[in-house]
Amino acid sequence: MKSQLAIAATLLALSCGGVVSAHHSFAMFDNVTEKTLVGTIKEVQWTNPHIWVQVMVKNSSTGEMIEWSIEGASPNALSRQGWSRNSLKAGDNVEVVIHPLKNGDNGGSLVRISVDGKAVGTRA
Repeated sequence: MKSQLAIAATLLALSCGGVVSAHHSFAMFDNVTEKTLVGTIKEVQWTNPHIWVQVMVKNSSTGEMIEWSIEGASPNALSRQGWSRNSLKAGDNVEVVIHPLKNGDNGGSLVRISVDGKAVGTRA
């Protein structure tokens, strides 16, 4: 009986540990640098574990529209800050401040965002 309890306890501990280690790091972002993007929302993915906002930004040199992928906090955390799944929508004109990706790709971690000059929320 004691060995069965020990096995059950070990399995429970291992299964819980996997959940904690599954959460990814934010080491891919340059958390010292802030970059401001001005553009139009293409798509918002209000999903767990983190929301994603696709923003179309005009390249000032070429005039080409470039898509940026911005990772936000969890829907739950954003909801506690007053956000809803309708806070951002395709076509909104936005100013987005991000911590950019260290590798230089078009993406980053959301710091703050405003729609038509009105702040939507801040990242905790």
